[in-house]
Amino acid sequence: MVFQFMGTRRFRTGWVPRTGFLALFCGALIQGSPCAGAEVVVAVATNFRSCLEVLSEAFHAETGHSVTISSGSTGQLHAQILNGAPFTVFLAADSATPLDLENRGAILPGSRFTYAVGRLALVSRDQAFAAATDPCSLLTHGEYARLAIANPELAPYGRAAVEALSGLGLGEASGDRLVTGQNVGQALQFVASGNAELGLVAWSQALDLPHDGWMRWLIPDSLHAAIVQQAVLLSAAEGDAAALGFAEFLTGPTARKIIREYGYAVPSPGSGNTAHDSP
Repeated sequence: MVFQFMGTRRFRTGWVPRTGFLALFCGALIQGSPCAGAEVVVAVATNFRSCLEVLSEAFHAETGHSVTISSGSTGQLHAQILNGAPFTVFLAADSATPLDLENRGAILPGSRFTYAVGRLALVSRDQAFAAATDPCSLLTHGEYARLAIANPELAPYGRAAVEALSGLGLGEASGDRLVTGQNVGQALQFVASGNAELGLVAWSQALDLPHDGWMRWLIPDSLHAAIVQQAVLLSAAEGDAAALGFAEFLTGPTARKIIREYGYAVPSPGSGNTAHDSP
């Protein structure tokens, strides 16, 4: 199996306090100090890639360490990890996949934590929908032939899209109109290319689109389960101070500010997993 790497340019269990990362970080330093400019190899869900690129630049400026990024659907990356892909950090788009890796003993104990909570969005570049203000009405009453979503078996945002459509009473009715991509990035490409008039993608992606020619609408959170995105340090990160430092960085004020700017909510400091800051 060949792994492709691309360079940088309601909560449940798993919130690790900064003191927890400090203990892991100090343990890595005891085993041996990292060389300056070490590399952190991060697997990230497609929806978070753009945000991670900015986070990686900030982390490099602060520490001198570089971040190498491999993105894909959470399900695809999960399979690659189980097949031995040499990642040190995994940023998933859900909480179930990191929990599965924890149960399999594939992560550093105590390293699973929530780094962001996502939102679902409806997007289009079809000017026939320019006057629409309510995404729910557009989905239920709008005239469109194709609606793009991510594969719900691989991508948490795809599952959220299916839940939202079901909540609107469109579960079976939308079946013939769905165009499914492997991840939310491909779902967005279907809309950009005109192969689908509408797409259900991540709100962070919607915010990153050009203002001219694109329309975006937030989907109500009540229509789907919370998109709790968790990170883990994989077993390969043991003794790797750069990887541990990156996980610590993700919980700090610089990262939290960037993550909010990309449309995500973040856990409130000291709140455990019971609350979050709005974006």
